[in-house]
Amino acid sequence: MTRGFLGYDASFMLDVVVCALVAVVPLLLWGLYAVKVQRRYALHRNIQLTLAAVLLVAVLLFEIDMRLQGGWQNIVNRDPAHPRLTGEALDQVRNLLYVHLFFAISTPFLWGATIYLALKRFPNPLLPGPHSSLHKKLGWLSVIDIVMTSVTGLAFYYLAFVRTMTG
Repeated sequence: MTRGFLGYDASFMLDVVVCALVAVVPLLLWGLYAVKVQRRYALHRNIQLTLAAVLLVAVLLFEIDMRLQGGWQNIVNRDPAHPRLTGEALDQVRNLLYVHLFFAISTPFLWGATIYLALKRFPNPLLPGPHSSLHKKLGWLSVIDIVMTSVTGLAFYYLAFVRTMTG
């Protein structure tokens, strides 16, 4: 029986985070479109702040859930008598998880710094200014970091849960 809602044998919070990983990239693109094409600076700020807050809460709940369940390997190999991943497959998933964690850990620091500096340095009402150049650089680095977090997180979910059920 699955405990998540996506139909795979993952935890509920893992499924929530996977949905967040799918949603984050289009929402980021919407925020970029709002600022670059529409010049709607307040909308861009509001999208980024909302996205950051929702993702922070989701990740915190996920981390609590992960600890309560004894870690990712206990979720992946829920039945110790019949583990889903062993040997090379387990090593492959673990290595991918390390890559994912690199991006997932750096994202809140980089994105947080980007948001903090923007809130501190941009005028109210929002208009481009002296901080714009640094903000663009930090923003694009944050986008790359977030996209890589999403891609590697979705790849982990696929390898650990989807592939093991379908093939």
